[in-house]
Amino acid sequence: MKKIITALMIGSTMLSVNAQENPDNPLLKKWTGPYGGVPAFNEYNISQIKPAFDVVIKERLSEIEAIANNPKAPTFENTIAQMERAGKDFKRVMTVYGIYSSNLNSPEFEPIEREMGPILAFLSSRIYQNKKLFKRIESLYNGRDKGKLTKEQQRLIWLNYTNFVKEGANLNPEAKEKVAEINGELASYFSTFSQNLLAEENNEYVALSNQGDFDGLPEGLRKAAMAQAKERNLNVLGVIGNTRSFVEPFLTFSNDRELRAKVWSMYVKRGDNENEFDNKATLVQILQLRAKKAKLLGFPTFAHWNLSNKMAKTPERTMELMMSVWEPAVAQVHKDVAAMQKIVDAEGGNFKISPWDYRYYSEKVRKEKYDLDQNVVKEYLQLENLREGMFWVAGELFDLQFKQITNVPVYHADVRVWEVSNKTTGKLVGLWYFDPYARKGKRSGAWMNAYRNQQRMDGEVLTIVSNNSNFIKGADNAPVLISWTDATTLFHEFGHALHGLCSNVTYPTLAGTAVARDYVEFPSQILERWLETPEVLNKFALHYKTNEPIPMALVERIDKASTFNEGFSTVETIASSLIDMKLHLAGDTLIDPTAFERETLNKLNMPEEIVMRHRIPQFGHIFSSDGYAAGYYSYLWADVISTDAYEAFTEGNGPYDKEVAKRLYESVFSVGNTTDQEDAYRSFRGRDPKSDALMRARGFDSFKAENKK
Repeated sequence: MKKIITALMIGSTMLSVNAQENPDNPLLKKWTGPYGGVPAFNEYNISQIKPAFDVVIKERLSEIEAIANNPKAPTFENTIAQMERAGKDFKRVMTVYGIYSSNLNSPEFEPIEREMGPILAFLSSRIYQNKKLFKRIESLYNGRDKGKLTKEQQRLIWLNYTNFVKEGANLNPEAKEKVAEINGELASYFSTFSQNLLAEENNEYVALSNQGDFDGLPEGLRKAAMAQAKERNLNVLGVIGNTRSFVEPFLTFSNDRELRAKVWSMYVKRGDNENEFDNKATLVQILQLRAKKAKLLGFPTFAHWNLSNKMAKTPERTMELMMSVWEPAVAQVHKDVAAMQKIVDAEGGNFKISPWDYRYYSEKVRKEKYDLDQNVVKEYLQLENLREGMFWVAGELFDLQFKQITNVPVYHADVRVWEVSNKTTGKLVGLWYFDPYARKGKRSGAWMNAYRNQQRMDGEVLTIVSNNSNFIKGADNAPVLISWTDATTLFHEFGHALHGLCSNVTYPTLAGTAVARDYVEFPSQILERWLETPEVLNKFALHYKTNEPIPMALVERIDKASTFNEGFSTVETIASSLIDMKLHLAGDTLIDPTAFERETLNKLNMPEEIVMRHRIPQFGHIFSSDGYAAGYYSYLWADVISTDAYEAFTEGNGPYDKEVAKRLYESVFSVGNTTDQEDAYRSFRGRDPKSDALMRARGFDSFKAENKK
């Protein structure tokens, strides 16, 4: 790939290279077939990736140079619109590359990712630092005739201008060079961090050697553990893998305290085992480079730089919000732990609640206080039924319908595809790919991707989106039963997908989920609320054996327990958010990750019975890319918005109020980034969001009232 780096350095003297010079590489071919073309996953393989990048990176820079060097005066059409049209071949290759990185990562792919990371970062820097291109954008941004353009065109000019400025377009040549070097180094460290974390998740496990080790485990987890041992070719009865989908249910139901401690330790020490996959030195380098980059760009810290174009605007506003919720959440945890400790003492346990006990005894408190057994609830939560429930909600709210198709290729046998259209008009909207199961080489967690953005610059282009999860596949085609938490995550990620599918804009850069990071979680978080509606539970929460709907008495108990354990989930999440922000406010101070985590949490009075949801050495959100760096607060920020927004439904005619749903579609789900997000929310709600709704939703409003007395 040296020739690519050389090409990047040549810049304006680059020769144009057409993708047709290598016509035999499937990655370089346009997507063909139905729906405006689809990825030819049946033709792709790893060996094609680097040769494809060799071509499309050159082509990408050539296109940018042509726009920058246009002798005609800059106009929206010859500059901004041409930028929107450029890079189509590059984007297609990047889509497939991203799928391999997240879903099909392997020892053969790892060196490609390590090599391509810095090259792609350099490419981005070259574009943002193109002086002639920026001058054209700046001219349009300051132009007197801007008012003659559509609001969407004005927004696109604004977005390009602010992005270029943020990435250093105004810097002197020497500073630009340094920023480019830093971006390349960061990309290399991001790959290292991600691959280390994936290795720990793939390689580490806890063996279940005798029948006693299965004591307390629900049937689905028992079978999954046995299947995992078989898959790994291990001569043991079962295996608990090092992923959340295995660990959380084990910690909730295993009666063996010693084994719980072992599984918990395995999971929380990912990236922190003083071995070849230890991430501490890597993340320190990332923090140092980010601090250096922020200073070059004129900001005191990386946090200040990264928030400069977010809704929150400043780190101080995020800290204020987080601390306002932190105190009542911690107070609730102390109450919950006291209730757990009573059970331990009553059982004759001679120990204090530890982190590996929390979920186990919390479940006992839930049963005692609300007569609610999560295993009983789980029997009604079949993955496929809930998927149908999501489709039904999308139909009720946004008039969408889903039809499974088999005439498009997929990248793995687990992946299925649905055609999405408008129920009333029959008009096609896009495709939804679903990849639900955990497997080796797939990163943990759940996410949404857009393979292609909706647009209509030169004719209607359908969007293609995916939802990817890590549920444990049922043995022998048995129904996959998931927890209430996993069901909530399923709806959450589908909310992101709907944000993409409902997009109705002209320009692809403004489409779907391309909004501020602390706003993008709003559409996903609000959709979570529909899982708990009686309409969804009665229609789709059907018992996996009897097919009977979930009893209303059980639904009522679920509703009564809706705020149970909110203290725990809030503390573990906000702890990660606070650590993230404080890490990036530390500037160029050289930190010891272990000491920093311990000392910061001590100052915050973190309950000793809980650990962060993402400890620093495994915090992929903030160290596998810049995506959520100094931005993990976004989940809380967006939840303020989503809880306030949902009350617009409850204040109206309920969750399926057609008029409110229409406003939600028109002001939020369909507009992408065509308008300022604060204005978009005001258009929906008629005012700014209020945090009181969040406190009510999490059951913390009583704390607020008590502290006013």
